[in-house]
Amino acid sequence: MTTVKDTEVTADITSGSKIEPLVKFDVADHLDSPEVLAAYLSEFFEEGDPAMIAEALGDASRAKGMAEVASQAGLARESLYKALRPGSQPRLETILRVLRALGMQLVVQPISNVGSDQESDGPKV
Repeated sequence: MTTVKDTEVTADITSGSKIEPLVKFDVADHLDSPEVLAAYLSEFFEEGDPAMIAEALGDASRAKGMAEVASQAGLARESLYKALRPGSQPRLETILRVLRALGMQLVVQPISNVGSDQESDGPKV
């Protein structure tokens, strides 16, 4: 029985002309309508992770154009990049300004699945 090292397999795969490199996926290329943009951002706001919300706002801003969003939000382009970089936690004021510049607004609504799960997490009075 003959064994093949992983490096030999990798060399065979990468040296062949039949395999083409994958194109990097960029979600900003697909945020092409207000409805798609609203659905995309809503998913992240529903999850509630500030860093992920900032990243999603960054994707949306790139889709519209960072310079245009920054200008409409009243921010310097560099400040917008810094505020929306992965892992950042922008201030609520910044989030609201960016949403407005994107033609979006933040809407508050009741949680539809309020029940025993959430009641048990809260304080007992």
